[in-house]
Amino acid sequence: MLDNEAPPATNRNAYQEDIIRILVATDNHIGYLERDPIRGQDSINTFKEILQLAVKHDVDMILLGGDLFHENRPSRDCLYQVMALLREYTLGDKPVQLELLSDPDDGRAEGYSFPAVNYEDPNLNVAIPVFSIHGNHDDPQGAGSQGALCALDVLSVSGLINYMGKFDLPLSSASNPNPIESDSGISIRPVLLCKGQTRLGLYGVGNVKDARMHFELRSNRVRMYMPSDKEDWFNILVVHQNRVPHPPTPAVPEGLFDDCIDLVVWGHEHDCRIVPEPVAGRPYHITQPGSSVATSLGEGEGLEKHVALLQIHNKEFELKPLPLRTVRPFMLGDISLAEAAEEEGFDVSDQIAVQKFLRARVNALIDQANQLWDERNAHAVEEGEEELPRMLPLVRLKVDTTNVPAMSNPIRFGQEFTGRIANPRDVLSFHRSKARSAASRTATSADQPELSIDDPDLTTSEKLAKVRVQTLVQEYLAAQELQVLGEAGMNEAIRMFVEKDDGWAIQTHVSNALRALMKGVQENGEVDEEELDDVLVKLKEQHNQEYLEKARMGKTGKGKGKENASAPADSDADSMLMDVDGGEEDGSDFDEPVPPPKKKKAAPAKKAAPAKKGRGKKAVSSESEEVIELDEDDEDDAPPKITKKTNRAAILSQPAKKAPAKKTTMTTTKGKASSSGQGTLSFAPSGRSSTRTAATRARGKMANVVEVDSD
Repeated sequence: MLDNEAPPATNRNAYQEDIIRILVATDNHIGYLERDPIRGQDSINTFKEILQLAVKHDVDMILLGGDLFHENRPSRDCLYQVMALLREYTLGDKPVQLELLSDPDDGRAEGYSFPAVNYEDPNLNVAIPVFSIHGNHDDPQGAGSQGALCALDVLSVSGLINYMGKFDLPLSSASNPNPIESDSGISIRPVLLCKGQTRLGLYGVGNVKDARMHFELRSNRVRMYMPSDKEDWFNILVVHQNRVPHPPTPAVPEGLFDDCIDLVVWGHEHDCRIVPEPVAGRPYHITQPGSSVATSLGEGEGLEKHVALLQIHNKEFELKPLPLRTVRPFMLGDISLAEAAEEEGFDVSDQIAVQKFLRARVNALIDQANQLWDERNAHAVEEGEEELPRMLPLVRLKVDTTNVPAMSNPIRFGQEFTGRIANPRDVLSFHRSKARSAASRTATSADQPELSIDDPDLTTSEKLAKVRVQTLVQEYLAAQELQVLGEAGMNEAIRMFVEKDDGWAIQTHVSNALRALMKGVQENGEVDEEELDDVLVKLKEQHNQEYLEKARMGKTGKGKGKENASAPADSDADSMLMDVDGGEEDGSDFDEPVPPPKKKKAAPAKKAAPAKKGRGKKAVSSESEEVIELDEDDEDDAPPKITKKTNRAAILSQPAKKAPAKKTTMTTTKGKASSSGQGTLSFAPSGRSSTRTAATRARGKMANVVEVDSD
């Protein structure tokens, strides 16, 4: 280069009024472990730090790459905190420097007049616009009048974010990875922005099944609407797909995007790789910011968390990683116990020596994590930032137990580190290599029982045919030798947790069992410490026997239905439900255990309990081509969960074989499901017209509740 030759234009010497500054973040997973007393606020605290970084660096906009929420239906607390933070840091008097050149009505909520881009609305005072696509955790679901909706739709219509990358797949191929040729494929309309001489095109694609996305890209069925002078625009594509194959889930190839794309912001992968990576044979680069909170204890989550500051001038860009200080330090260790025993000189069959060795390794990881936190704090103080109090670290030690006869309980081991780490229950992870010796194959411990499906003589198909959750739980609990909780009750609670997705079943059963044991001990009067174990064993056997007798009499299912209808479980099932979904009469049914009813005749004073599991039963009309079909999970949840049969609607919904003969000649028959998912009720001739009227009222109320819940 000659001395008098001007250097090429870069972001460092370009005019400031032409530079677009964007804060890029993906996979915030707000709401992850929100019930955890230690880690419950980690995701929301880091999201707050991200917004503070946006204000600190005076960015023009924030770009989110999907999975803002960890759940498809975030809790009220998550929605409240996210909306409050967005209002606090993104609304204000600061003028937006980005000029919208595309149609402001693209993506507008149908039937409403406000624009899709919030800072174009004269009724809103936006300082930092936020653009986001949906991920696989917060993707649209449902088939209401407005189509599939998600939490981002709520934030969008409230004017807090700009939701892009949403499109409806045809019903004929929504669940088919290889759609028919008549389908139009995926259409992507950009958000065109301009600041000075720099023009930016944002192309967002929300999460799609990887097989479907792969097919669309290979078939050249992804249509991107671009301006005629697309070479003069800096084009960003935001996707949320698998970048690395995770069998059996495939990945989306990196080299199948349009050549007019300059930068691909890749979400869904949690390891932080912000430095732009070139793609072989393609002109664009890929940046992968990763997650802002650790949702697993794997190697990818062990990398330091960052967000990206993207600066664009004409066709040039620059990415700067910004470290996140509110993320817990995470240390991951991996050892082979057999090899360590040879080096350290201890016996693997000596549990005390093994625990002493593992305890020393975990303490070393804790010291490393604390040292890392102190180094981060010292560096931040040097740059003029305030010092943060030390957070409990995340520690995971992966232990290879090949050729080790038995291991202790990892949860009991982790209790020693309570108050020193944030994850004491899963600090240890035991695994065995595939090449297991014959001795280890036949070894059976209390914590890892040899289950019936572990028979080496069985083929894979025979093992799959024998797999039953109830059988596995029974065999596992039988090997544990429980001293306080009965096997039968725990088996039923775990079954409800797995099969019915009742997140409170185990906790409710444990609470009730402990309460019953304490009551039994108090009834025995003063008990010596030496006799306490015998008393507990007798009480446990007594309660277990009573539970089995109730199960044989058909009363256990009712009791469990009562527990499943507890208020916390209902509030978590759908945070968007109104009070009408719960009903005002549920409290009397679920407050206290009710003795077995002497009679099953109708109770006219009771009102019909809403069928809370009826959501998703509403059939999708074949005439609507833009509505996504309901997932199979919704079909599995379609039958209403059987609750305590004490109210009018519950008695009417019982099969006839369970109802004893009474004075009333009313019977219930189970017919084919209608479009609303309600059963058909038929009645024998009776002279009591009030019975038919009450049944009609109860059935109508149940249908109305299901319809409100489905919408």
